[in-house]
Amino acid sequence: MAEAGDKVADRYLLQEPIGRGGMGIVWRAHDELLDRQVAVKCARPDDDRAVARLTNEARNAARLHHPHIVSVFDFVDEGEICWIVMEYVSGGSLADMVRGRVALPPEEAASIGCQIAAALAKSHAEGVVHGDVTPENVLITEDGVAKLTDFGISRALWSEATMTQTGGVRGKPPYLPPEVARGEAADRKSDVFSLGATLYAAIEGRSPYGEASHPMAYVARAIEGYIETPHRAGPLVDALTRLLDLEPRRRPAADQAVRLLRRVAPSSPRIEDLEGLEDPHDGDTLDRTPFTMRLVPPSVRGLWRRPSRRVVITAAALGTAAVLVAWATLFGPWGDGRSDESRGSGKDGGRGASGTADSPARTGPAGTIGDARTADPCTLLNPASLSRFGETVLDPDYGEIDRCDVLLQGESGDDIADVQLNFSSDPPEPGGDVPTRRVGNVTVGAYQRDGDECLRNIASADRKQIWIITERLDTPAPDPCQLGDAATDYVVSVLDRGQVPRRSGRPVASSLLRGHACRLLNSDELKRIAGVRVADRDPGFGDWQCEWTDGSGDAGVKVVFNRDNQFTTDDGQRAVIAGKRSSVSPNEWDDDSCLVRMLHRSYRNSLGDDTVEFMSLNVYGPESTEKLCETAKALAATAAKKLPAS
Repeated sequence: MAEAGDKVADRYLLQEPIGRGGMGIVWRAHDELLDRQVAVKCARPDDDRAVARLTNEARNAARLHHPHIVSVFDFVDEGEICWIVMEYVSGGSLADMVRGRVALPPEEAASIGCQIAAALAKSHAEGVVHGDVTPENVLITEDGVAKLTDFGISRALWSEATMTQTGGVRGKPPYLPPEVARGEAADRKSDVFSLGATLYAAIEGRSPYGEASHPMAYVARAIEGYIETPHRAGPLVDALTRLLDLEPRRRPAADQAVRLLRRVAPSSPRIEDLEGLEDPHDGDTLDRTPFTMRLVPPSVRGLWRRPSRRVVITAAALGTAAVLVAWATLFGPWGDGRSDESRGSGKDGGRGASGTADSPARTGPAGTIGDARTADPCTLLNPASLSRFGETVLDPDYGEIDRCDVLLQGESGDDIADVQLNFSSDPPEPGGDVPTRRVGNVTVGAYQRDGDECLRNIASADRKQIWIITERLDTPAPDPCQLGDAATDYVVSVLDRGQVPRRSGRPVASSLLRGHACRLLNSDELKRIAGVRVADRDPGFGDWQCEWTDGSGDAGVKVVFNRDNQFTTDDGQRAVIAGKRSSVSPNEWDDDSCLVRMLHRSYRNSLGDDTVEFMSLNVYGPESTEKLCETAKALAATAAKKLPAS
């Protein structure tokens, strides 16, 4: 640990700390060779590759000579510690200024922004992207000159070991451009967005994504394209609108940003000095779009159908989902008004094309699941938030009704990993040896990796559970626990903002969404047909599954409502039960059991996929397989009479 009085490279005498951050301490120091004050940053790279990256970025920063860029003088490698020697700026940061004055007037913010935009224009002309433009990295001298620091250095200090809370997203979440939040590399236009976010924060006192208690909440809002309307920007609204455009190609270049901001900034020598800035875009038209509460990317690629049960949802397609969510709010999720769940086709099974964190009717307390039958699991999985691991595929209608999946595909198009999310109505059990952490109103449990599978559990504020099961299906594939952590962070970010969003739309009368598994069979029927004296009845989440047992656990019946893209009888014996296409599979779930699957209905879901709903009924007990299968068929015929009319 360095202390005041220590020397770096037998030249730089450390005097006092002037800043601290996640990447180390910044010291005011005296350069004894040149007799001048300098700032010396202490960095601790985690491996040789990080040192090489840091050295390269320091070289990049050192070649940028500009009055609004903090100069880099020297780089010292001492093994475990690297020292970056920079120009000493006597004033504080823009973040310090805002904290001390609450907010800046638009004209003063424009003056600062104009200078920083000029610094970015110089950097971009040299082929260097900053990647971390924030109020903390904008320094203001005592005479009001703005200087951009940490030019490219902060990006080099990030490594796999430091990427935790934001699931691997690089950068400070409150100022993160949407494309970077989706896993794309930062570029020149990303710097422009972060400049806009920095100026927004200087004027409004908060991020353009609002305020949140968890970093991933900012990342989620960045992915969604959620930007709050500024209220104090006044004459700077037009420039902020352009800088914060969700579509990178529509943002101005840094030199264009100088001109936009100069219109608002008061006349001063330091602003007039920027008049001679080389402007290769001079003459380009700066188109303007109105600043709205939710901006939808203009280049939305439609969903496309694969010849399987899955549908690819690109990051840009989240804009489409946001539009569908806004539509659903007009009708309410289960309301009395006409709310066609297929958005016009009248054939959907009731689940929306989820993937955003802002679905309708979020009226419950933060961290709660709320009503089981209207909570939408797909609003807790965001394909774009996982796209940095590979091509992401949303699978909203597979397996149990309280389930949603995102699959990752390799270069060949094959599935290489699966992220599955399930709800559970079982109350969380305290204790145990699973490490947990409290985040807002929920508790997150992280299980040890088990081969190719990893489990994460979230205990909700209303004593229900969310299970995230990540599995490696092929190689090469990402580590399932890293994948699970990223998915968990997104779930936590949604719950930090409120209750689990409700299902969009109203299920048609024939949907199993309207069914109640525990009402299909009563105690008399179970005793008469199966010989089971019901001692326990266990309703599943939403009553979309139910299990009746005799108390000993040796005999029982379980019914589950399921979905898939097709109904097949390949794994069992074909049968027609109660007039419905069915299959009978002895010993499929376990020994001494018999499973009946019964097709309920076929339809096209909200994504336009061919989908089926079917009932699974399993009977188990100390009987012959033949007897168990006869019982299962008889119970299925009885249950079929109480299913929603198809």
